[in-house]
Amino acid sequence: MEGNLNLVGYGLSAIGGGIGVGLVFAAYINGVARQPEAQRVLQPIAFLGLALTEALAILGLVFAFVL
Repeated sequence: MEGNLNLVGYGLSAIGGGIGVGLVFAAYINGVARQPEAQRVLQPIAFLGLALTEALAILGLVFAFVL
């Protein structure tokens, strides 16, 4: 068996990013469904969670090519 496991690591980080985004927006939708007037407060928090989760997936891609 030849090669390295960099691409497997990227695949795991992509799966983790997808699960993370799903959890962030599930919590956002649940919060807005319970209190619709809190949408203005929850929406920026949800987008911040999305950005941080996707940043980790992009870091996984970068490390897969660098290492």
